[in-house]
Amino acid sequence: MDCFKRVEGLIDATSVEAINSARVLLDQFKGKSETIAQAIDDFLLDFMTLLFVVEATREQFHNPARRLARIRLSKVRLLLTRCS
Repeated sequence: MDCFKRVEGLIDATSVEAINSARVLLDQFKGKSETIAQAIDDFLLDFMTLLFVVEATREQFHNPARRLARIRLSKVRLLLTRCS
């Protein structure tokens, strides 16, 4: 699942383009199940929150927000593994 390595790299980029790229990469999995679609939406929401945190707050909050996005991405990966 090279797609997830690419999305993880985008988490460190934290830009609007990175969010759009992650959305495009993950859209291929949305049709698998409603649970997976919801997990992807949760990840994208956390990713957008990360972008806000990076742009609006001090650096000390960046790593916890990145960790949350990575946890949500791991949930998507786990659900897809179970679905296959």
